[in-house]
Amino acid sequence: MEHNVASQKRTLSMLVRNHPGVLSHVAGLFTRRGYNIESISAGVTENPEITRITICVTGDDKMVEQIIKQCQRLVDVLSVTELKYDESITRELAVINVKAPQQNRSEIIQIASVFNGRIADMSEDALMIEVTGNERQIDSIIRLLATYGIEEIARTGLVALQFPSKRARPS
Repeated sequence: MEHNVASQKRTLSMLVRNHPGVLSHVAGLFTRRGYNIESISAGVTENPEITRITICVTGDDKMVEQIIKQCQRLVDVLSVTELKYDESITRELAVINVKAPQQNRSEIIQIASVFNGRIADMSEDALMIEVTGNERQIDSIIRLLATYGIEEIARTGLVALQFPSKRARPS
């Protein structure tokens, strides 16, 4: 039996026509309805005429149903799907600039390597780490690096795809 969970993070995947202004229309719908977007990312798909927009929101089942119905009414929206955690792959890119004096540098590099991070740049007293993973992994490396002193972080927001075995098959 499925129950209505109060507020939890939800991931929506939208396929839209690759036209100017479509992302703005989608974001505007969220703004008009008072829904907060936790993260949003968009990029062209294997078909250059279609863009995939991945949106993370916090809300309950009723709110997500409303968002999906309202997005489906937009002219350039082709499909909207909620991606369940156990039925999809999510990834995020983070670039983290962390203080790294000589005495801490090897420890910081070791932490980055545990998360398959890459040193993208370095100076005498700082390292710039590039890391890709799910949201939990990104949050974990940030927590570990915070003790050394994070100077800046840039995160892309989630990109996600549903597992092929869970996708609806065309009839």
